[in-house]
Amino acid sequence: MSEELGLLVRDIGDAGVEEMAGSPALAAAVDQHAAAVRDAVAGPDGGRPGTDALMDYLHSFAEDAFRRGWWPGSTHDWEFVRIVTVCWMLRQGPSPSS
Repeated sequence: MSEELGLLVRDIGDAGVEEMAGSPALAAAVDQHAAAVRDAVAGPDGGRPGTDALMDYLHSFAEDAFRRGWWPGSTHDWEFVRIVTVCWMLRQGPSPSS
């Protein structure tokens, strides 16, 4: 991923995670997206995916979105919510050890 793309994704994610605190609708959308991301990138025990797996997913997702012509314009579009979701999941960290 290019440095510019990395900065853009980081900025989208940080802003979106902060926005979640005051937006129940965004928080609910992130919750739904998190289930889909976990299914796509399940950890070895079926728990929360690890940081490396989430970063790989985020890079691939963002690059694909840009190749399709997506550009952040609406904070409520599907791509924005998916990027925010992965950034939120990265902040949650890996599953706690049993």
